[in-house]
Amino acid sequence: MFDAFTSILDWVGIVAFAMTGALVASRKEMDIVGFILLGTATGIGGGTIRDTLLGVFPIFWIADPSYLVVCILVSGVTFFVAHIPQSRYRLLLWVDAIGVAVFAVTGAETALAVGANPIVAIAMGVVTATFGGIIRDILGGESPVILRREVYVTAALAGACLFVILSILSLPREACLGSGLAAAATIRFAALRWNWSLPRYQSRAGREGSAAPPSDTRVDGLMKGDLEREG
Repeated sequence: MFDAFTSILDWVGIVAFAMTGALVASRKEMDIVGFILLGTATGIGGGTIRDTLLGVFPIFWIADPSYLVVCILVSGVTFFVAHIPQSRYRLLLWVDAIGVAVFAVTGAETALAVGANPIVAIAMGVVTATFGGIIRDILGGESPVILRREVYVTAALAGACLFVILSILSLPREACLGSGLAAAATIRFAALRWNWSLPRYQSRAGREGSAAPPSDTRVDGLMKGDLEREG
């Protein structure tokens, strides 16, 4: 199903996401079993949901258990070296951005390869890129990244859309993958660098029964505190 280039990208995404799961475990001071659990769930979570929704069986890591082995190894190594970075939270965000960009395009390509509609392929790219991180944050007791004031899903969506559009135009696969990957990574990296966020819904003053203001201030405060404590 995949050529060598796509396979390399897939492995990069698996390693990146497994590392972010293990870094969350380090922030929670878990034991090595916790590292392996979070690292593995993050590394294969999005792809598992994608294959299940697409009806692709056996699921990729069941067909090739080496994905599990790599997740376990990456998590185990991170257990011993997670103390080295001065700011584990910053590292987590930047490595996560790599995983998001890679899985946005490889997830979309997997869907196209099994005959999915282009719109479905874009959706599967977003699912693959973001649901591993959602699982990681929930298991780690963190606020899910998609609920924070960050450009996250948007980056995955942009990368998946560009990849699918270029694929429809019959451009070379490497060009499609590279362009989609670059778009998603650029948007996510820029959002982290300059604190980009999309406009938020604001409740209308004086409207009876209006919702309480969003709790982003609390979430942002927690993130700011994390950064101040860690570097």
